[in-house]
Amino acid sequence: MRALVLMVLIWSGNLAYANTAPAAEQLEQLRQQVIQLNRELFLLEEELLFPPQTQLALFLSVDTGQFFRLDSVELHLNDKPIAAHLYTEQQWHALQRGAIQPLFKTNVNAGKHNLTAVFVGKGPDNRDYRRAVSYPFDKAEDAVLLELQIKDRSSDYQPEFVVMPWSND
Repeated sequence: MRALVLMVLIWSGNLAYANTAPAAEQLEQLRQQVIQLNRELFLLEEELLFPPQTQLALFLSVDTGQFFRLDSVELHLNDKPIAAHLYTEQQWHALQRGAIQPLFKTNVNAGKHNLTAVFVGKGPDNRDYRRAVSYPFDKAEDAVLLELQIKDRSSDYQPEFVVMPWSND
């Protein structure tokens, strides 16, 4: 009798699994379609919010970080503050390992602009350090993509702060 009950239970379990397998596959396909649709909506939203004709995007990278430890960065566009970021130990280590941080994205009108980035941190011999770098640029039809770089200058053991434009090619 137990063997018969066990056989019925196994058979009904297999039948239930067979009936749910196609539903599970359909559910997974539906999930993949939702993920793909979400990606497409995100890209469309980015294109609508930040069209290339008006887009300004700023990124931050660090060479090795031996002569400077970044605590914060402040961004000014045309002498008006637009953003600031405080760095955690984990974020700083990620930058030292080669991460490039998308720092800020906005829309700007065509014409002449001036970006100023103020870097605050610890310099050589653990001294407080506050340096600014300015970058004048002309905004035309294409997006402006700028990388703020913190480099080690071994010639005088000092940090160097540079703004490098990325080409749109």
